[in-house]
Amino acid sequence: MKKLYCFDFDGTLTYKDTMFMYLKFYDSAKFRVQFLRHVPLFILLKLKLAETEKVKKSFIGSILKGQSQEKIEKKAKQFFEEHYPKIVRENALDFINNMDRNNTQSLLVTASLDIWTQPFAEAFQMQLVSTRAEFKNGFFTGNFIGRNCNGKEKLVRIKAEINDHKYDKIIAFGDTSGDKQMLKWANEGHYQFFH
Repeated sequence: MKKLYCFDFDGTLTYKDTMFMYLKFYDSAKFRVQFLRHVPLFILLKLKLAETEKVKKSFIGSILKGQSQEKIEKKAKQFFEEHYPKIVRENALDFINNMDRNNTQSLLVTASLDIWTQPFAEAFQMQLVSTRAEFKNGFFTGNFIGRNCNGKEKLVRIKAEINDHKYDKIIAFGDTSGDKQMLKWANEGHYQFFH
């Protein structure tokens, strides 16, 4: 029986949101300044008066734009080494470690950037489907390649990744409204399963 597992990352497999954690880890002084500057935008976001993608791009860009890919990836590796497996929910890790790898394909489907989620995907032995950072001449432009991987976009990206492969069962795990389409599309959609 061929299965496809689709796991959301932040909050589903982890206890915390890794975007804020990584950006703070990257440059804590800059993070504090930019966080305060972005508070009005975060409030508008909560009130659904601002676009998630724009606010996210602005906040990430305010810390990482113009930084070298080499430094960003090095810090991502250090971030992973410092926080794995501590930030991963224990029962989620048990579930992942006990999956039948011969008959399953597993995707880590996240709105977080590939910058800091790639090392986690590798540790989980999953293919990463994420928001992608744009680098030019070895430096982060502050832009994304394509759209923010959330909501409907998660489903678009999953379908592109599996490319007409047929599965006997598709099982998805999520914990927010951004996972709704993915959970609905799967044969089995589990909401806050590891909480």
